[in-house]
Amino acid sequence: MTTNGGGWTLVASVHENNIYGQCTVGDRWTSQQGNDVNYPAGDDTWANKVIFGTPEAATKDDYKNPGYFDIRAKDIAVWHVTNDHDLELWRVASVLRYHTKNQFLTLFGGNLYNFFKKHPLKYGSGACSTDRGISVPIVYDVGDEMRTKELYGEYVRADFDPGYVTFRVFNDYKEAYAMCSGVRPKECYAQYYCIGGGGYFPNTYCSDFAYQGANNGATNGYGASKELKHLCLFSTTKIQDITM
Repeated sequence: MTTNGGGWTLVASVHENNIYGQCTVGDRWTSQQGNDVNYPAGDDTWANKVIFGTPEAATKDDYKNPGYFDIRAKDIAVWHVTNDHDLELWRVASVLRYHTKNQFLTLFGGNLYNFFKKHPLKYGSGACSTDRGISVPIVYDVGDEMRTKELYGEYVRADFDPGYVTFRVFNDYKEAYAMCSGVRPKECYAQYYCIGGGGYFPNTYCSDFAYQGANNGATNGYGASKELKHLCLFSTTKIQDITM
């Protein structure tokens, strides 16, 4: 953890147990309170200190540990691991693995908790026409830009550029999304390739993975591949930078 800028530490995972649940139990990264205009920020998981889950079960359920808000990191890594794999198999079971390397987190308090404190996820708090989010280039460890495009629906592939991770994105309906993993939006259809976010989605499925469930996992349309319905989030830090 003190070599070559620090090691990678798992801080969170986003798991979808029911893509059509409309913000029901298990949609911790959006809302477990239903799709309710009275809760425009939902459960506010991206910007609070609630923790849940276990690392061993992080591909079977949502997971968030204190490192998500305590670690002062520089970069993040993302692994897309198919559901239900045991921890020791994550590396070989990953569909995509990539990381940032420009130390962008140093501009936002060292973690996504501080980022989303400064840039809240709330329905109506932004608009696609004026805010396309903050995009960061990625380096692929497994996969490439072509593979990323193939995993999303063919009807929306022209709407984004692969090779990035983007935070706090709004669509045409002013719905707030936390993270577009592996892509940078070019238009206003974030619901097809972004995850998490505010708790009210008047024109979209209210769930951690929004409209990525369209076509039931087939990519010959608007939906995303079933392999993308899970994300493990890592951060990198030097051990002396961890606050306890």
